[in-house]
Amino acid sequence: MTPFGERVRQLRRERGLLLKDMAAHLGVSSAYLSALERGERGKPTWTLIQGVLQYFNIIWDEADELARLADMSDPRVKIDTGGCDSRATLVANRLAREIRSLSESEIDAILAVLDTAQERARRAVLFIETAQDSGQSASPPGQL
Repeated sequence: MTPFGERVRQLRRERGLLLKDMAAHLGVSSAYLSALERGERGKPTWTLIQGVLQYFNIIWDEADELARLADMSDPRVKIDTGGCDSRATLVANRLAREIRSLSESEIDAILAVLDTAQERARRAVLFIETAQDSGQSASPPGQL
């Protein structure tokens, strides 16, 4: 199951809506929508995402979150480690091989590490933008 498919299924069930009715509204087959919910189809198109948002009457932050989940829902991921350290390539390959054997707690631990890295990168960008806006030259935190 993909994050997008899981959320769409959750929204549909919370509202007591039938898959066939939603599929008809979106102009797709029930089989396609079912496969999308189960994560057996690729990342949804922008048009389909917009249709889902309209169908559930989702706006603002919830719409942004659903679009973000769609972007993170490609079940066949390719990781380009060209230009990275050899250990990054090792991590990508090991993850590809071991992903199915990881427990939920192990996946949560990996996600926590990635969330920390993402937040650090976000803070660094904000720091640099703030420094540029104020006319200062500075290194981001941890980059002295």
